[in-house]
Amino acid sequence: MRRRVWNYVVLVGVCLVLVSPGKGQEQYDFVVSRDGTGDFTTVQAAIDSVPDFRKNETTIFITSGVYKEKLVLPTSKTNVTFIGENAEKTILTNDDYASRENIFGEEMGTTGSSSFFIFGDNFTAKNITFRNSAGPVGQAVAVRVDGDRAIFVNCRFLGFQDTLYPHGDDSRQYYLNCYIEGTVDFIFGGSTAVFEECVIHCKDHGYITAASTAEQEEFGFVFKQCRITGDAPEDSFYLGRPWRPYAHVVFMNSYLGDHIQPAGWDNWGAPEKEKTAFYAEYKNSGPGFTPGQRVEWSRQLSEKEAKRYTLENIFNGWQPRERIEMPGSAK
Repeated sequence: MRRRVWNYVVLVGVCLVLVSPGKGQEQYDFVVSRDGTGDFTTVQAAIDSVPDFRKNETTIFITSGVYKEKLVLPTSKTNVTFIGENAEKTILTNDDYASRENIFGEEMGTTGSSSFFIFGDNFTAKNITFRNSAGPVGQAVAVRVDGDRAIFVNCRFLGFQDTLYPHGDDSRQYYLNCYIEGTVDFIFGGSTAVFEECVIHCKDHGYITAASTAEQEEFGFVFKQCRITGDAPEDSFYLGRPWRPYAHVVFMNSYLGDHIQPAGWDNWGAPEKEKTAFYAEYKNSGPGFTPGQRVEWSRQLSEKEAKRYTLENIFNGWQPRERIEMPGSAK
């Protein structure tokens, strides 16, 4: 089943007439719309209808609106693509937080606070806002990603502490032209993830990253051509601190605002992690780029070292750009 999405109108006399854009107009397998004009009124219902372990892509178009749901994409739902009608107006949200109690009176914990759990491989999202609206109440995750080869294009991740959780140690994730905001450790976890041409927005004060990269992994979080912005006070943010001893984080060719601490990195009160964590930069710019004042256990990459940080090397042969740009892929 493929559904054509009619996306504009023309005025004919006094009547509004739906017009199909014709050849080239994108068609989708399922449409989610809160007003009942699509196949489903909830996103979870659309997920549940995807055949298990489908080898072909299943495209789900989500119309503008606020969808308050706690979502789970199971491991059996593979090759699923979400396409939002508008990145700022298509909002998937929930408001759980770590200290909130479940029905048994137990705290949910950081993982339990997640608004969206992504376990299925080859998930793609385009033009969607993912939000945890709990506010500044401690850990409150918007998205936790465990599936391999996840792609996010032109998406927004909104929250405060622990906004985005690239969790799976064997998970590779690619974020292109995304907006991610938060306060403390708002990008954290053990996955291998590349953030390219993204806006990383710092609120209040805190740490951008808290990586838990596994010892055997060569790469962790890599930021390329990003803008590190914020409404936080000057010198109020660190680029990262190591959640686990072998945290690996690199910022490359990125603009750093004046809210970035001159020291750059923090050891999380554990000097022994300075010997194992890998924190580096390459040709950054902006008032927050102060290489002469960085902690001595961080580094500035040489040109030769920087050449290793290609998508192909970081992702061990996987090329996410090919999936984004391939003919017939969901726009």
